[in-house]
Amino acid sequence: MTSELGRQVQPPDPSSIELDLMRRFELRSNGRVLQLPLNARRVLAFLAVHGTPLMRTYIAETLWSDTNGRRAAANLRSAVWRIRQQQGELLEPIGGQLALSSRVVVDMQEHAALAHRLLDRSTRQWPVDLVPSAVAALSLELLPDWTEDWLLLERDRWNQLRLHALEALAERLLEMGSFVEAFEAALAAVWSEPLRESAHRVLIRVHAAEGNWSEAVTQYRRYRQLLDRALGASPTAQMENLIRELMPR
Repeated sequence: MTSELGRQVQPPDPSSIELDLMRRFELRSNGRVLQLPLNARRVLAFLAVHGTPLMRTYIAETLWSDTNGRRAAANLRSAVWRIRQQQGELLEPIGGQLALSSRVVVDMQEHAALAHRLLDRSTRQWPVDLVPSAVAALSLELLPDWTEDWLLLERDRWNQLRLHALEALAERLLEMGSFVEAFEAALAAVWSEPLRESAHRVLIRVHAAEGNWSEAVTQYRRYRQLLDRALGASPTAQMENLIRELMPR
């Protein structure tokens, strides 16, 4: 079986459990959606995002920071009990630590692995027909409707990773001469973070590579106006130099 970017993987284990954190929280086992109370979902999401065994005290005191240590520990025990009642194979206790079972497939971890492969310059050419699925995966937000304080940093970390990956994908596709796919990747980065100059620079380069000078200049002017309205700032010298270099003589 071939996944994004041609990486060979084993067929999915039919007994695996799937946890989605992109767009919304959803837990599935054998295709059936499992329902859990909020505190149980919070514990699973916390473990999934960190991707490593964590001390119980750290989990409890982070997720229930507005209570005392004893109450936080009790809340964690209750959440763990609810999880095990619903699906006994979701958690792995490791001494005083907790971790997700290796059977749990987390979409965020798969998307992050994809992003790191895209950023690896040693990767050779990427199958163009797999670009749409890669762009779609890297356009997703991490639990956008959750307001957890601990998610702020994790969300920012994911956003930076995926934006760099989208730009890297667009750059490589541009080198390959796959202009339509490069445009889609660069545009996804611009849509995800409209004030990100590096994304606009890649998009402008795609337009210029196709000989669409008017579209390149229009994109530059659009970004300049957006930046001025939002921050009262101007594009960097790097952007200005790019426009001068790309303009036909």
